[in-house]
Amino acid sequence: MIIDTHHHYWNYDPVEYDWIDDDMAQIRRSFLPADLKETLKGTGVEGVVTVQARQSLEETNWLLELAAENEFMRGIVGWLPLAAENIGELLDKYSQDKNLKSLRHVVQGEPDPNFILGKEFNRGISLLKNYDLAYDILIFEHQLVNTITFVDQHPDQQFVLDHIAKPRIKANELEPWAKYLWELAERENVSCKISGMVTEADFNNWTEEQLKPYFDVVIKAFGPERLLFGSDWPVCLVATEYSDWLNLVKKQLAQFSEEEQKMIFHKNAEKVYQL
Repeated sequence: MIIDTHHHYWNYDPVEYDWIDDDMAQIRRSFLPADLKETLKGTGVEGVVTVQARQSLEETNWLLELAAENEFMRGIVGWLPLAAENIGELLDKYSQDKNLKSLRHVVQGEPDPNFILGKEFNRGISLLKNYDLAYDILIFEHQLVNTITFVDQHPDQQFVLDHIAKPRIKANELEPWAKYLWELAERENVSCKISGMVTEADFNNWTEEQLKPYFDVVIKAFGPERLLFGSDWPVCLVATEYSDWLNLVKKQLAQFSEEEQKMIFHKNAEKVYQL
């Protein structure tokens, strides 16, 4: 059994999804639960956790509706305005829907390098544990230092690092990403998704050998107790097919026992996201 902890849906609109540039032209269309269900046939993936792609309450509401209609959707990572004054009221309201498992903010897109250390934002984060909600960290490699400081302010909060903090795979640069990833991994309340790697490389020319050093660091730093599998579908399609990515991850995890592989492929997800 496998749970895919990271994918997105969208009704394609060129303005709302302006980050889908010309290099990604093949995903300039809508991707909905029926498309994913078709993709998952024969993969062994039985459950999924859907992640927000727009920072709006409309997006969160839409994903919660889809989760209510689709049994294979085990939960969602939504968005709420964490820095807003009324975040407490919003959490009271949204936490009543048991399909909401985590929240995420697109910190990687914030022009202010210190956004993640902002007072109001951290006040919002500090409330999440009262609602049994995780928080997904979406950052680029250069934001790791501030992220460590951020995590240290919330020792009782469950965090999930998305896309292994987006190292510079395309440039084949391992440092300083590896150093700071190890440091972040020392925090026991942080888990990490093995996802989003092929799209940090050259879409058309990445190789398994090129990804291996990054796999090695993540696997050693977090260990089988705190790793989760994610596809980043449909974004991954610009660089690989769903089943090819899954098979590559399986190959990298073959070093682990069957029980440890079960942890990475579904048990950790069930625990972290309370599925």
